[in-house]
Amino acid sequence: MIAFTAAEIADITKGRLDADPGITPLSVVTDSREAAQGSLYVAKPGEYADGHDFIADAFAAGATLALVERPIAGPDGAPYPSIVVPDAVLAMGALAAEAVRRIRAARAAANGELTVIGITGSAGKTTTKDLLAGIFSLHGNTVAPRGSYNGEIGVPLTVFTAGTDTRYLVIEMGATGVGHISYLADMVKPDIGVVLGVGTAHAGEFGGVDNIALAKGELVEALAASGTAVINLDDDRVAAMRARTSASVVGFSAEGRPDAAVQALNADTNTDGNPEFDLLLPGEDTPHHVRSRLIGAHHTGNLLAAAAAARAAGISGADISAALSSQAAASRWRMERTERADGVTIINDAYNANPESMRAALRTLADLGQGRRTWAVLGAMLELGEDSIREHTAVGTQVVRLNISRLVVVGREARALYVSAVQEGSWGDECVFAETADEAYELLNAELEPGDLVLFKSSNSVGLRHLGDRIALPRQTPQPADERSTLL
Repeated sequence: MIAFTAAEIADITKGRLDADPGITPLSVVTDSREAAQGSLYVAKPGEYADGHDFIADAFAAGATLALVERPIAGPDGAPYPSIVVPDAVLAMGALAAEAVRRIRAARAAANGELTVIGITGSAGKTTTKDLLAGIFSLHGNTVAPRGSYNGEIGVPLTVFTAGTDTRYLVIEMGATGVGHISYLADMVKPDIGVVLGVGTAHAGEFGGVDNIALAKGELVEALAASGTAVINLDDDRVAAMRARTSASVVGFSAEGRPDAAVQALNADTNTDGNPEFDLLLPGEDTPHHVRSRLIGAHHTGNLLAAAAAARAAGISGADISAALSSQAAASRWRMERTERADGVTIINDAYNANPESMRAALRTLADLGQGRRTWAVLGAMLELGEDSIREHTAVGTQVVRLNISRLVVVGREARALYVSAVQEGSWGDECVFAETADEAYELLNAELEPGDLVLFKSSNSVGLRHLGDRIALPRQTPQPADERSTLL
């Protein structure tokens, strides 16, 4: 972490200093349970709890300074050492922006460089982030988000883990509305911006898919003329973003678009469902073969996006292809495969869901399930607005047309999916509706047989990833769910 004194933090955030000006925090946390010796604790109001209520816990764990929106008195009646600001989250953003500025300046003074890569899209952000972190870590000190830290809190927390020795800073950017990506991009000033796709998830929040495209394009608009925009030419809305940036544009395509500088030639999946292809990169005369350890043909686009961004950062094609071929899924619940001792295979892809990722996961299930009994355990895709019933209906129809053996639909919010499957011709025990995850667990626990292949897929806050863990690892006690939805 870049060292800031309390006096500097107060100046940067335009806050009131109620502490020793020389206090210099060693880390920044927003959860009192993560506070350690020397932490700066950010007491932000939350959806379910107010961080100000946990200041005593943070200081008991070793915090030495707090960023607060109102003073909180300690046991002796005096306020905890604090900086009082109007908005703690915006103050975090201001501090993160200054941290990036100082890292760039320090590296430039030492004849070094910091490359910041921003990634956005309706699906695939975390996978692409993990792939890029794997590539860059072989070439310099690399900082990337923990899990899916991609919003106005997660991005600053990622920045605060970087220091003057950081060569590559990979930032995942999510949004719930127009203007959010602009805010994050202004904070970290990316050199390379990657736009993966514009989907229909969260369309209700955004007010339509066109607004999602408007928001995603804010990343390429924020790039300087010296930067590089990496865009998915297979998505027409993303391809149109070429007109929204003054930066150099590198297009990638998994579908053979002739104008794409980065392509997957001879693309296919092997018997384990892993994408394989010959990687064509700009400035490279000979394609490099990639045999990914990820599961599903839909990951080809994410692999190409990572390759394009890494090439824009100066990494050679040989190094890129080797790194892509060596990496399995690094984050949990993203096409996470578990082989049970009894021969049942679990694919847990229930960290998030939207219509596009749901269709991709089901196609992978069908492809991998040749000669096996297949199960799709599906929950709701949330925040689709007025499109919710139509999109769930389409998924139910797809399940039947893909000849998935068994469908288990969990939760009332996904009932339209069950109804559409029945209407498409799936009935009896082929298609079952379960009110709760516990009810689905009892069914699966009783009926799964050796050789079965089971997919779990739902939006994050539905929690089917934890049901998948219970089925995959029946002797483990499920961990408490973190039901905070990640941003689009």
